[in-house]
Amino acid sequence: MTDVLRRGRASLAFSFFAQGATFALLVTRIPAIQDRYGISDALLPVFLAAVPILAGVGSVTTEHLVKRIPASRLLRWSQPVVLLALLGVGAGDHLVEVAIALGAFGLAVGALDASMNMLGVSLQRTYGRSIMLGFHAAYSLGGIVGASLAWAGAHWHLSLLVSYLPVALVLLPATFVGSRWYVDGGAPEQREAAEGGPVVFKLLLPLCLVMTFAYIGDSTVSNWSAKYLQDVLGSSEQLATVPYNVYMVTTLLGRAIGDFGVRRFGAVAVVRLGAVVAALGFAVVAVAPGAWVGMLGFTLLGLGLCVIVPQTFAAAGRLFPGASDTAIARLNIFNYVGFLIGSPLVGALGDAWNYRGAMLVPMVLVLVTLGYARSFAPEPNRYGDGHERPRTADVGRGSNGL
Repeated sequence: MTDVLRRGRASLAFSFFAQGATFALLVTRIPAIQDRYGISDALLPVFLAAVPILAGVGSVTTEHLVKRIPASRLLRWSQPVVLLALLGVGAGDHLVEVAIALGAFGLAVGALDASMNMLGVSLQRTYGRSIMLGFHAAYSLGGIVGASLAWAGAHWHLSLLVSYLPVALVLLPATFVGSRWYVDGGAPEQREAAEGGPVVFKLLLPLCLVMTFAYIGDSTVSNWSAKYLQDVLGSSEQLATVPYNVYMVTTLLGRAIGDFGVRRFGAVAVVRLGAVVAALGFAVVAVAPGAWVGMLGFTLLGLGLCVIVPQTFAAAGRLFPGASDTAIARLNIFNYVGFLIGSPLVGALGDAWNYRGAMLVPMVLVLVTLGYARSFAPEPNRYGDGHERPRTADVGRGSNGL
């Protein structure tokens, strides 16, 4: 494998790491953001919903931009915008300023998520073996680092700007320098073909549903794990903060070893196992007699859900080898759809019924993934059919000089 590919893989992994840290720094300081700008409880859901909606717009826009601009260049310029928008959230004083900053964050993060995964899928195709879970493992590691920094900021009562500024000062130049080594996989003639390939939404729909169900599960954990442990299972406030951290750590562990599982057993088997383990996790959470059993359930959720999203992006690349960028941009929208649906759905069911019963809904949705598992199967004459390709490849153009 050439040095160009290795540098491209490492630089893209760092981009995933940086985005995981950036996103965690934003979402874990939402109470501080609300207090700083005087955002009412009634208005807060509007702000929180606007970010994924605008991210969906950014993803759709990216679908059209990559027909003219390489994904590497879009990632190179969207990541600094995301970091500067995070700084804007911390530096403002008025409601209109945070609205503008969050709007810019949403639009840029949609382009960033789409272009990152486009490059990941194209690199995986060039490598001829599963590497997508490794990129998402880097994202999970970044999330852990970002959440830890956010905790430190809250613990020491640091302002948002003081918390965000050092991170931006480190990540802005590091990601921009690293972007020199991004690789747009495939030879020039292959990329030209990719720009014009058709994407039949009917064929992509099963993967869109799987992506939605996975993010409904993920948003359930991120938004409701602490409340569930404290209000339903009777834990202390301090103990209630543990499940999400455990979930993030097990997500990192599962993704770190997941590529080896895909290479050994295939994507279909790994996705099926992930869905079953995740469903088991929700079942354990729903029937848990106490906090420690509940944490076991959230641990299982991390191990199960972590493999589904990266493999869904990879499957879209295999399904539409001549139009993978377009397929990934459209699929990425359902990341935000799941995020928008998950938290309100569980909250409404918990209020109308009970929170134990509400946990069974994402459990059932994750199990539906089993019915779509064949969508993850490789097609003949494509990589990943149980035989590794020789470790030589036409790398194509890097982002230098584009």
